[in-house]
Amino acid sequence: MKNVIFGILVVFFALLSCGGDEDDIQKIDQILNIYMKNSSGRDLFHKKKDSTFYTYSLNDDLGDTNIAPVTSSLKVTSDSLFYIEYIAGAKRIGLDTLDPNNKTYHSVITVSLRKAINNVPIDTIQEKLEIQYRRTPTVFEVSKVYYNDTLRFTKQPGGPNVVTIIK
Repeated sequence: MKNVIFGILVVFFALLSCGGDEDDIQKIDQILNIYMKNSSGRDLFHKKKDSTFYTYSLNDDLGDTNIAPVTSSLKVTSDSLFYIEYIAGAKRIGLDTLDPNNKTYHSVITVSLRKAINNVPIDTIQEKLEIQYRRTPTVFEVSKVYYNDTLRFTKQPGGPNVVTIIK
């Protein structure tokens, strides 16, 4: 009989601990899509449009070592536009951590763009990408993006994290 009462209490407390308030869930919105175009609007990653194209790599400037590659992927839209999808991977450093309910972090990434003509590399350009994040009790999200120290993106509530860089 003691085992039955003990079993009922265990099940009761297990069910009680499973109940939670959905308000405690923090929304995470950190996927960043980066489009790169030239001044005439041509997609710089599309290899079939002409003989000039770019490849890229990302390196974490705040990483533990000098060479700290950052994972990303080159994706394509249904309109055949290529973009870099960056989800996470670069180290985040706190910028403003005084208010525990509203913290700002940032990552600094070197973007290396390699230009090629007819598959022959001719030039490498290194540029700076800074991603700022905002963390509150309810959300962790990309808040601002700077490219070569120029503000290129500010988060709009409910909007996607899309940055278009004109080169």
